Amino acid sequence: MKIIILGAGRVGQSVADSLVSERNDITVIDTDAERLRDLESRYDLRGVVGSGIEPSVLAEAGAQDTDLLIACAAQDETNLVCCKMAQLLFNIPKRIARVRSTGLECDERLVGPEGFAVDRIICPEESLTRYIGKLIDYPEAMQVREFAGGRACLVAVRARAGAPMVGQVIGDLRENSPDLAMRMVAIYRRFADEPDRFIACDGRTRIEPGDEVFVLAAQEHIAAVLGALHRPGTQPSQPVRRIMIAGGGRVGLRLARQLAQSPGRFNIKIIEDHADRCVELASALPTNVLVLQGDTTDEDLLGDEGIEEVDLFLALTDDDEDNIMSCLLAKRMGASRVLALINRRSYADLMHGTQIDIALSPAQAMLGELLAYVRQGDVQAVHSLRRGVAEALEIVARGDRKSSRVIGRKVSELQLPRDVHMGLIVRGLPDATEGAVQDLREPEVIIPRSSTVIESNDHVVFFLPHKRLVRDVEKLFRVSATFF
Repeated sequence: MKIIILGAGRVGQSVADSLVSERNDITVIDTDAERLRDLESRYDLRGVVGSGIEPSVLAEAGAQDTDLLIACAAQDETNLVCCKMAQLLFNIPKRIARVRSTGLECDERLVGPEGFAVDRIICPEESLTRYIGKLIDYPEAMQVREFAGGRACLVAVRARAGAPMVGQVIGDLRENSPDLAMRMVAIYRRFADEPDRFIACDGRTRIEPGDEVFVLAAQEHIAAVLGALHRPGTQPSQPVRRIMIAGGGRVGLRLARQLAQSPGRFNIKIIEDHADRCVELASALPTNVLVLQGDTTDEDLLGDEGIEEVDLFLALTDDDEDNIMSCLLAKRMGASRVLALINRRSYADLMHGTQIDIALSPAQAMLGELLAYVRQGDVQAVHSLRRGVAEALEIVARGDRKSSRVIGRKVSELQLPRDVHMGLIVRGLPDATEGAVQDLREPEVIIPRSSTVIESNDHVVFFLPHKRLVRDVEKLFRVSATFF
């Protein structure tokens, strides 16, 4: 696919990194020549110096035959105008814009073909707050990703000694919990000083303490799965109540505002270094959110504010080093769990599996929204995992037995690559294709066995330990021309 990326900032670089690895033809536009030279030296892509709202620059970037435009420059106005020009002058089929301002998606007249002609609006800050919200709902989880409109989830959890499922063989778990709709699709295990090693899951695999376990399950079973892998014995789940946010920037403000919509559920404190910003935060947030001015790495401040009683400490500033240091300090002083927002991938890799419970990359939180537009076939959801190495993919089975390689066939008959793991099937979801006959059954989550037969409109969720396997799955689910 031929793709133009407008903007070589943090988001643009992360998008380029992910898409180049999938053998796409990438061109990046930016006004900073030095930044483009750096990208060209690291990735197989082309840089064009200039403004993305100039027709000549778009033409030089090859807009005449481009398949997808991703406008993620710093200014909303630039991204919106670029999308409109891409439609009017070059007829680029798909156009995605990064927009921080709220409200545009609510009015089709603004973003539709007669407006700015944006097919999809993405907001990294919104993606982050939504993602963190899931981690608050499921405090034992390291990651939570949704599929099939939230009916199924992929969770990553650190196996803990003494938890009911830890130390057991996966095959025995299936026999002991037949009513639990779940499947373990991957384990990452650390050996001495080596990086985490991927362990393929089968019936003979034993779950060991310290394993990072990826589980696909029906949404209603997620809490039970997390407890069985992380909580010793019958210890009850401890919900997150007391939250401390370090950093009152866009992400911190948006998250505090979102959490404050549940009155009485959370006790929220925000620490912000700049006095002017503290005034803005105090005026923008409800009175039950406490805004404090101070250094997020100030040991005395954290102690005075009861860090030892905090259920979740979130370091959300724009400075990776500050986020890392404040999390390490908060953890040492007694915070139950800590999350650090880390932009630099090398830092995130270093922090993974340390005293920092969750090292979160902003780009990884929203990359899936972009990848779904790049994938071939009827891909509904894509989630980038393990800092971009692995992927979870939801794809819809279309066609019939004559036009499809999967419809009407047993799972054991599918020619899947060796490391690809089919995690679950969601059957009975409304079919969004034009003119489709609606299925009146209640949607159900199915854990596939070798004898399970794939039906038309099944939403199948896969775990892929390596992104290079994506094309093989897409090819398998592609329908022949006779379907149309």
